[in-house]
Amino acid sequence: MTGKELWATFIQRNNITDCEYEEWAFGTSADLLAHLVVIGEKTATSSAYPLYEFESEPLPASGTYSVLLDSHHHAVCIIKTTKVSVVPFREVTEQHAYKEGEGDKSLDYWRDVHAKFFTKCLNKAGLKFTDDMKVVCEEFELICMP
Repeated sequence: MTGKELWATFIQRNNITDCEYEEWAFGTSADLLAHLVVIGEKTATSSAYPLYEFESEPLPASGTYSVLLDSHHHAVCIIKTTKVSVVPFREVTEQHAYKEGEGDKSLDYWRDVHAKFFTKCLNKAGLKFTDDMKVVCEEFELICMP
């Protein structure tokens, strides 16, 4: 099922009109991370704030919907953003790391994995990672599955 098909079914079932959504997959391990969302282990994600500025993209906002895709661009589920905050990398909390649901859910694991991922992504854009770099911390809830 495509993201567009899942969204059409969702809005029809819920009598929703005039509501926008985004389609996206997690940057690494899209299938595993989408699976963690489906089973309720992952209720948060984070991204590098400088990339939003670099690409002139708006930040995620509370109340917005997203169709999560797997690595083959098939729709996995719909999530709704419930909270967005922007903090320096070094100030991301243990609670947020746990909500991301990855690895052992520890802050140390989160910092290690995300420092590497953010460095790679920022380098591609000609930007540098630092511990002071702003991180967009997003929390969400699972709304619908195919």
